[in-house]
Amino acid sequence: MSEIAQRYTRLADRFAATIAAVPTDRWSAPSPCEGWTARDVVRHVVDTQGLFLGFVGRDLGDVGSVDDDPLGTWEAAAKVVRAELEDPERAAATYEGMFGIARFEESVDRYLSFDLVIHRWDLARATGVDERIPPEDLAWATARAHELGEQARRQGVFGPALEPPPGADEQTRLLAFVGRRAW
Repeated sequence: MSEIAQRYTRLADRFAATIAAVPTDRWSAPSPCEGWTARDVVRHVVDTQGLFLGFVGRDLGDVGSVDDDPLGTWEAAAKVVRAELEDPERAAATYEGMFGIARFEESVDRYLSFDLVIHRWDLARATGVDERIPPEDLAWATARAHELGEQARRQGVFGPALEPPPGADEQTRLLAFVGRRAW
């Protein structure tokens, strides 16, 4: 399994664990993503998996509904993406992206895996579950965020950067950079 597939699998599993920890009465709680509930965050992450599969002429198939089963729907969607990443030929498929020719697996790593880190935090913050980002994911996501930089703001991926408080830890600084108030 490639490093990209391993990272995606680890992050997808952490996202699933966060979904599983959501108290039943918290699915309609507002998230840090303006206008979105906790359930909307999961819906967005599932839909984005399908969007990226569509870039290479594939789809999620019938993975269920986030309204009926957030965890089951997420697990089904992630399973489809994992299968694509585990097949070297399918993982290497290319498409014409916003910045030229892009490889499916590299896009998964750059965008989908990054989303799994940030949106897992959004979901956790909305629902009161553990929102700590593990150190290895934090370092990786921080590097990705700075790599994307202002270009991501033009696309509406990040919100406006916030000024973290003096002495803020690395997680708070990352979240402030992508427009989240973690303090």
